[in-house]
Amino acid sequence: MNAPVVKAGRREWLGLIALVLPTLLVSMDISVFFFALPALTEDLAPSGTELLWIMDVYGFLLAGLLVTMGALGDRIGRRKLLLIGAVLFGVASTAAAYADDAAVLILARAAMGIGGATLAPSTLALIRNMFHDEKERTTAIGVWTAGFAGGGVLGPIIGGLLLENFWWGAVFLINIPVMVLLLAVAPILLPEYRNPDPGRFDLLSSVLALASILSIIYGVKEIAGHGAGIGAAAAIVAGLLIGFLFVRRQVGEHAMLDVRLFRNPAFSASLGANTLVMFVMLGTALFMSQYLQLVKGLEPFTAALWSLPAVVATMVGVGIASSLVAAVRPAYIVAAGLVLAAVGFGVITQVEAGSALWLILTGSAVMSVGVGMVSTLGTDLVVTTAPPERAGAASALSETGNELGGALGIAVLGSIGAAVYRSQMDGLPATDGVPAQVADAAGETLPGAVAVLGSLPGEAGAALLDNAFASFTHGLQAVAATGTVILLLAAVLVGYLLRNVAPKNNGATENDESPVTDQSREADGQLRLVGSETRETLHADR
Repeated sequence: MNAPVVKAGRREWLGLIALVLPTLLVSMDISVFFFALPALTEDLAPSGTELLWIMDVYGFLLAGLLVTMGALGDRIGRRKLLLIGAVLFGVASTAAAYADDAAVLILARAAMGIGGATLAPSTLALIRNMFHDEKERTTAIGVWTAGFAGGGVLGPIIGGLLLENFWWGAVFLINIPVMVLLLAVAPILLPEYRNPDPGRFDLLSSVLALASILSIIYGVKEIAGHGAGIGAAAAIVAGLLIGFLFVRRQVGEHAMLDVRLFRNPAFSASLGANTLVMFVMLGTALFMSQYLQLVKGLEPFTAALWSLPAVVATMVGVGIASSLVAAVRPAYIVAAGLVLAAVGFGVITQVEAGSALWLILTGSAVMSVGVGMVSTLGTDLVVTTAPPERAGAASALSETGNELGGALGIAVLGSIGAAVYRSQMDGLPATDGVPAQVADAAGETLPGAVAVLGSLPGEAGAALLDNAFASFTHGLQAVAATGTVILLLAAVLVGYLLRNVAPKNNGATENDESPVTDQSREADGQLRLVGSETRETLHADR
């Protein structure tokens, strides 16, 4: 007979708040930085190559080290790794804020990426072990998901407010008080958890994981920025080959990653659903932000404010999933979320250059409700399917899937939208009064069209700009239509793969694939013992 499940108390729920704050910062720090680029460029005068490294090195190292840091947390202790990451993230943020040279800023951003890679999987893995009741754990993961999603939207808003009153370094200084608060409360609110039988840390696997992820992300970013080429293709192929070597190495007794997890349909389907959601969401968001600012003429800060309903909608989706999971099979909830997100993208396919603002906002809100439902249960199933002693590595896989999905979405869907834009602009008849080189520049990208056509005198430039708006909107429609098809197909496939996972309040039948195995329950008991011993040690220290 299984021991009664321990309910979470006030300490665990307060600890959840402490865990959500750094998660919000990690996701926010990617978007908040873009608003600081103009002032930063004017102040530091970086070269083109330096500017690319300033923008990309944070995300590169964050994605490349997630699996390594998740496995390291399983071995040395997740709270310990979280505190180490908080110190590194805070110190690096201070260095970035006061950097007086582009090279210094690149190094600071790299250190922030390393620190961020320790924070994200540690927070999610600790939630896995702090909340033993399945319904409470789903709610906690839903709150974590809302914080992670909200950070990406709050970044531009907070960045806009700060840059109206302070210098560009202020966007980094906002990290300091949160890290200090985390260092103060984590030893009190967060118990320590680690793998009771961790084994040795495989350094070669760590190097292979980093090299594989960095190569793939570099390749897709090159495709997104400069189109398909030999260099980008070579980087992706090299990343896949290195990834194959990494997977082959994960068969030893103390492997960094238990590849057997992928044999579980619940794990693979949930990880795939989250990755696909990030793929279509970020790929479409790239066009939606330009639509609001360039086509509809909104200021960046105003456009960011109009994104707030999507945050609220995501929280609604989180609440729906958390309330239904006790009685409804995850297959139905996740599939319904994917269908609802597809409906939102379907609404966006109807957006025209002259459409009212409410149309694209409605589509975004409906899509966000579905995303909230999918992300909450998808993340919950990924984390709970893995044995508790591997929760850090599983959490890192979830985050890595999000990063890869987002990067691929920007590259693939961005290329589709750009191809539609260029093809329609190329098909326009020659316009009198517009120089050929200006028309060529306008035919590449919408920001280029706005830059070169907005100042042209007469009606020719205005007519061509209207055509550019229409061409860009058609590209947005194509991207949204692609996302709709992908999500509908995913709903069918994921629903089928999750069909045997029982609701949270039901015991698994002989035909059910319970997300938590007997091995997981046994290891969970061992981890509770570690946490209990830690609490006793803390009490004795006081």
